[in-house]
Parts: sequence; structure tokens; C-alpha cells
Amino acid sequence: MKSFALLALALPLLAAAKDPAGAHAGKTEVTWMGHAAFLVKTPQGTVVAIDPWFTNPSNPDKESVQKVGHLDFILVSHGHFDHVGDAVALGQKTGAKLVSTFDLGKVLVAAGYPKEQATMATAGNVGGTIDLTPDLSVTIVPAVHSSTFQKDANSPLETAGTPAGFVLHIRGGPTLYHTGDTALTEDMKLVGERYPIDVMFACIGGHFTMDPVDAATAVRLVRAKAVVPMHFGTFPLLRGTPAQLEAALQKQGSKAKVIAMKPGETRSF
Repeated sequence: MKSFALLALALPLLAAAKDPAGAHAGKTEVTWMGHAAFLVKTPQGTVVAIDPWFTNPSNPDKESVQKVGHLDFILVSHGHFDHVGDAVALGQKTGAKLVSTFDLGKVLVAAGYPKEQATMATAGNVGGTIDLTPDLSVTIVPAVHSSTFQKDANSPLETAGTPAGFVLHIRGGPTLYHTGDTALTEDMKLVGERYPIDVMFACIGGHFTMDPVDAATAVRLVRAKAVVPMHFGTFPLLRGTPAQLEAALQKQGSKAKVIAMKPGETRSF
């Protein structure tokens, strides 16, 4: 009887391990895949990948692309390799629809993303809101960065539209803000004024994006309730740390909670 009881307790945990984005029914599940890549599952079961470079060096699961099952949408903030990542392969594998700026969508279709999954219905531009499902809409917001794309080492570098961030409006769940790659900009204050942000995914690595001090200022401008640090530690140049972000927030008087995740970890909101 004792063995049977232990088995009964273990089965839900095993199921969660196989499907980390579905570990807690009734909550919005966020899985950090390392770098700027996330999986989000809404309470109603819509599954979204954001900047899906799942094969980044920080992700210990080197078969994560092969393991992805159901996927409804793929959001790509700009054309750099570390954000486009595995989007084309995932789109081909899962049938997920592409959500991006119009220009970036055209570039990714030319690179192999299925054309029928990258239509005007899910393409937009900065300032627009796209209704994806009854439980999910996405607003494309500004990011101060650059956006180019290169299919492979032998292909030319091409322009890939305007860099962006995403605000995810989840029915029955939190409002999430993925900053994309961006510098600190006072325009972020407008994002928080228009859309009260529950959880902000913010770059903290520095060098190419915000460092922890700038990220703390961004969190304060947005008035986010919580922040998940991203885009740090993947390469030696990305030196910012969650501890530095937390210290900067405290120094600036922000009460935002820092949620430092490990690659592959899932949190519920």
C-alpha cells in the first residue's frame, strides 16, 4: 500500500516534467528556456513561444525543440539570430502561427517559415494589438535596438523591420511584458500607464541591451509588479546578474519582486 501511495504521488510530478508548461492547471504557466526564450501557457490552454532560441547555450535540454508538442503561436521580437532562434523549425514542426511585425514576417517566410502560418491576421506593427484567441491578445510595443537577419553564414545580412516588445493580455491571467532587446527608454512609462503590467521579462545583461541598473529604472517606469531577468549570462559579455538587478531596484525604491528563474524552470502566475 505504501508503494502504491508513493506511485500515486509521483504520477502528477512525472506528467508535469513531460509538459512543464502545463504543470499547474488553472494558472498561467511561464517556462524560461534561457536567454530571451519563453514558453507561456494560458489558463485556457493556449501555448505561445516568445523569441524561441531554445537551443541557446544556457538551456541544458539540447532536445527541447524536438520535445515541443502543441504550440499555437510564435512571437519574434526582431531579426537577430538569438531571438529568431528556432522559430522556423518550430513553425514547420508544430503549425504555430507567426506573430511579428509585418516586415520581419516577410523575411522569415523567405527563410522557410510556412507562408500559410504567417498571414496578415497575425502580422502587425508597433502600436497595434492583435487578437489571437478569445483568451489572448498581443500588443506590439516599441524597443530601441536594431533588427537584421541572416539565414546562414553564407547569406547576406538583410534588414528585418522594426525591433519590438510584446504585451500579452491573458484573459483570467496576468498581463506580461516581454521587452525584446531594448535600451532604456522613457517611452516604457507609457506602456505601464496604458497596460498595468503584472510580470515584466527584462534584459539585464548589458553590452547589447539594458544592464541591471537601466533595467531597474525600466521596471520602475513600467511599474511592473514583478520582473523576470533575461538575456544575461548566455555569453561572457552579458555580465549583468539578477542580484545586481535586485540591488538596483532596492536602491531606486522599487518594490517590484525579482523572480530569478533557471533555464527549464516553470513558474505559475
